[in-house]
Amino acid sequence: MKRSIKWVVVALILVLVIGGVLRAIGARRAHQAAAAASAKPAETLIELSAADVVRAKRRELAETLPVSGTLRAVDSAQLKARVAGELIGLTVREGDTVKAGQVIARIDPIEFHSRMRQAQEQADSARAQAEVAQRNYDNNRALVDQGFISRTALDTSQSNLNAALATHRAALAAVDVMRKSLDDTVLKSPINGQVSQRFAQPGERVGIDAKVIEVVDLSRIEVEATLAAADSVAVRVGQRATLQIEGGGALDPKSGERSVGATVVRVNPTAQAGSRSVLVYLELDRSTGFRQGLFAQGSIDVGRTDTLALPLTAVRTDKPAPYVQLVTEGRIVHRQVETGLRGQANGQTMIAVRGIDEGAVVVAGSVGTLRDGTAVRLAPVAASGGTPAAARSAP
Repeated sequence: MKRSIKWVVVALILVLVIGGVLRAIGARRAHQAAAAASAKPAETLIELSAADVVRAKRRELAETLPVSGTLRAVDSAQLKARVAGELIGLTVREGDTVKAGQVIARIDPIEFHSRMRQAQEQADSARAQAEVAQRNYDNNRALVDQGFISRTALDTSQSNLNAALATHRAALAAVDVMRKSLDDTVLKSPINGQVSQRFAQPGERVGIDAKVIEVVDLSRIEVEATLAAADSVAVRVGQRATLQIEGGGALDPKSGERSVGATVVRVNPTAQAGSRSVLVYLELDRSTGFRQGLFAQGSIDVGRTDTLALPLTAVRTDKPAPYVQLVTEGRIVHRQVETGLRGQANGQTMIAVRGIDEGAVVVAGSVGTLRDGTAVRLAPVAASGGTPAAARSAP
């Protein structure tokens, strides 16, 4: 009996010990879970101001085409020597103003005067021979009518007369040629303008077609621009363009801006060999203060399109496909979009997008990349004050 009581007591003690151990383990686990829960950081909440987001809206985009080229005068001419000889009387230099028909220089005419006299003397000699042949022919014809000579002799006289007349006409033509050469010794400016370059010096012997000076008329300036063949398809005569000229150009007294308007006046129908590019010519609205050879760049307005658009900076390209950071139900969602044409709206570069709804709230490009699923909150408009996005722990 005593032994059975002893075993019962031992069993009770074991049960109590085991229960205490189990309770201690449970308490430790609960404590660890509570400690882990208390140590877990609060979810980060990004507060976005009104300046940190944009809304997708339908906008009328001005479809533009970037263009660049070189300024050149519409009217320019290179004055070349039409005869060979010593250049005399050249006094104009770069920057001098000349008029159309103004004598610029001369080729020494002494040799050409001598040739002119020689050709005239030869013409006079040929005329005298033609007169002799004419008298012989008239005499032989009278003799043939009287029957004193044969018809063959008259035919010979006719041939001699024709040859003499032809020789006389050839001599007169030579006189005309020499007269033209003598006139060509005087070099005159073909257009009004300014001398842009002088290629020869007084006293220098120049050959035929040797360049003497170049004259440019700066009253009308155009831009010779090069476009890719695919881009040139959209360009039409009459389209408007806005250009900026190298070095700032001339200040427009009306608008106070240094940009200048231009109009497409010609499109070359042939692509250039090798590059396959197409030349487009734009005439400037004003030419004052510009010089030939300056560099110009800008854009041509090739059309307008009404489409859903976002600022170009709001479309992210750090992934294989373009996407936007969409704000949906207080979370950031990376939404892939399809982009279209670029254009200008209210002075800002916009891009057409597809894949989001009109009115969707998108994080602006001024805000950095946010992780997909990040919690965000839009600050009240009155309290935003245009401050940048700020991160703070959720309460």
